[in-house]
Amino acid sequence: MTRLGVVLAALIALAEPAFALSCAAPDIARDFERAAQSEDTYIIVKGDLFLDETELPDRTDQGTSRARSSVDITGWLAGYSLTKDGFTKRFERDVILRVSCLGPWCGGITKGDHLAFLRLEDRRWVMQIAPCPGMTHANPTAEQVQKALACFRGDRCAAG
Repeated sequence: MTRLGVVLAALIALAEPAFALSCAAPDIARDFERAAQSEDTYIIVKGDLFLDETELPDRTDQGTSRARSSVDITGWLAGYSLTKDGFTKRFERDVILRVSCLGPWCGGITKGDHLAFLRLEDRRWVMQIAPCPGMTHANPTAEQVQKALACFRGDRCAAG
């Protein structure tokens, strides 16, 4: 390999991480803090999400992903919203899935059980689906459910 080839290979290797998306691990406590500090109204719901997955942006189609920063998809969420007694208040309604994209990366979601922080927008509940996970947690563990309840009650609620 020529000296120029070695230099080019090194530059490509160094530049590659700039094209990767780096995300923090999802964390219920951090999401709770984000919602609590927001001027927007949020509720926390645990339930089954139904959607037409074919409406999700194609993450391999970089042209489309760059052209639109977000896509709204209608979904249906059936479950319970969080009260001081736990997930006890029935919640069954349409939700807007706001799928955002950052360059070629778009948020993704599947049908099934979710714990979601829903934001009230124009009398509709919006579930935020970003390229980096957070605010919506698929198949929540018992620990995540307990963490959401602890945060809601004002008990120990530390990210980590």
